Amino acid sequence: MQVLWQEELNYRALDQWTREIPIVAQRGKVTDRNGVVLADNSTAYTVYARSNAITDKSAAANVLAQALEGDAAQIYEKLTKKKASEITVAKRVNKDKIQTLAQSVVEGVYYARDNIRYYPKNAALCQVLGFTSSDNVGTTGIEKYYDEYLAGKNGELLYETDLVGVEIEGSVATYLPAEDGYNVELTIDYGIQEIVESALYKTAAQYSPVSAECIVLDVNTFEVLALGNYPSYNLNDVPRNDAELLNKQSRNALVCDIYEPGSTFKIITSAANVEEYLQGNAKAYSTKHVFPSSRTRAVDGTTVKCWSNHANGKHCNQTLAQALNNSCNPCFTDMALSLGKETFYQYLSAFGFGKKTGIDYGGEAYGLLLPQTAVRDCDLARIGFGQTIAVSGIQLACATASVVNGGYYYTPRLVKRIYADDGYVALETENTVKNRTISE
Repeated sequence: MQVLWQEELNYRALDQWTREIPIVAQRGKVTDRNGVVLADNSTAYTVYARSNAITDKSAAANVLAQALEGDAAQIYEKLTKKKASEITVAKRVNKDKIQTLAQSVVEGVYYARDNIRYYPKNAALCQVLGFTSSDNVGTTGIEKYYDEYLAGKNGELLYETDLVGVEIEGSVATYLPAEDGYNVELTIDYGIQEIVESALYKTAAQYSPVSAECIVLDVNTFEVLALGNYPSYNLNDVPRNDAELLNKQSRNALVCDIYEPGSTFKIITSAANVEEYLQGNAKAYSTKHVFPSSRTRAVDGTTVKCWSNHANGKHCNQTLAQALNNSCNPCFTDMALSLGKETFYQYLSAFGFGKKTGIDYGGEAYGLLLPQTAVRDCDLARIGFGQTIAVSGIQLACATASVVNGGYYYTPRLVKRIYADDGYVALETENTVKNRTISE
């Protein structure tokens, strides 16, 4: 037993004859790419008591209530009814109250530094940053995704005590220091983020939408430079008591929700068509091809219409560039059908639709893409102009970026690096090409 179980028995013995004061690790900061602090800490304290070490519990309850501005009866109840050897009297106590408490020495009462997460920019980037629980554990967003790095490791101050938890006179304390968390540097540029959020609020004020989103992506790296959702909430005043409101306002719709992209998807259809033409596919259309002037197409007994009535020759006899400029649905129906579902689906896969982009954020949506075997011509026709398909905002942003950067599809990123205060870099992300979508 003493040889094989030595480590475990030593730990159990130490736990029996010592009592510990936790030393809370400092949670790492979150900054933008230029060092602007987006998540920080403010110092607070947690007050503990060992009821077995308190001889006059009524007097102790009164002293604690006066110093902490609490209820003496409730504190007395904790001291007398709790069976635990250690009781948490109060959390998140400010320094002034601790100084008041320190003036009244109460045997068996002690306190330890705690940290309160603080967000200097209030509501800015709230759906990306996320927030922590009352115990300073990442709950959503970057706070949760990178909690392993941000959290750090708590330490302890150990005191030798007797059987009931009373400190032994003349005992020597053992100090186990805390290891502070790493800092996280985002790819976000707060200057651009401010512009994005201002635009969202102006849009909301003018049009009163249910929601609005905006993302700014570097097309050459897929680093997210700004990401905003409306409505938002103040990270320093999280509506924890209203689960429905909290879910609505804290949800990062650009990553976690999907929608029919509509005409913005025509960029993808055009790119696939041009690439196939350049590869010698006889069914694809050249950029000089003139599409028929009819404003409708009949497919599988259904009719696809252009939003324009084509009156007075408007939107008639269009080239690809004109069809894009005029957003003429029938032209993109022609492209999708001419490519066929097998070829078109190869491009949809290359552009990342129906699967995750791999962004470093929890809860990313896959999107919605009909199984290729189930697609009819009328479905394919509508996919060509962004219907009968659902995408996330980050999917569409990445796909579009790969169209204009020469066909490179990178893994999108929200974090540039993770580092310690002393400069040690624990993680540095790199540009990672997942695949090619089209030729340059």
